[in-house]
Amino acid sequence: MIEGWITQLRKGLIEYCLLLVLRRGENYGYEIVQALKRIEDLSVSESTVYPILGRLRDDGYLKSRDVRSDAGPPRRYFALTPRGKVRLAEMNAYWPMLTHALERLKSDQGKEAES
Repeated sequence: MIEGWITQLRKGLIEYCLLLVLRRGENYGYEIVQALKRIEDLSVSESTVYPILGRLRDDGYLKSRDVRSDAGPPRRYFALTPRGKVRLAEMNAYWPMLTHALERLKSDQGKEAES
């Protein structure tokens, strides 16, 4: 079914999407989830986003800090580290190459290159 493929494709793109959201500056987890939810086609949930934020932090791409909140539990704010900015720049550089390669395959030009 196409739904399974779409789900896997979205999961693969979430890391890139998170870094894109954070390029604008520090955000707390809920804000990040809401920014991604506004893009209907991504169809993300908190249970998808938070583990990836944690992994990106553990890998050194993000830093986090907890801030007390009068409206409940502390808010965890995330921001790109210098390493995260480099990672995003690498992803941004790769994206046009990837989309170009896919377009070539879709238009059958990829076949011509193999001949």
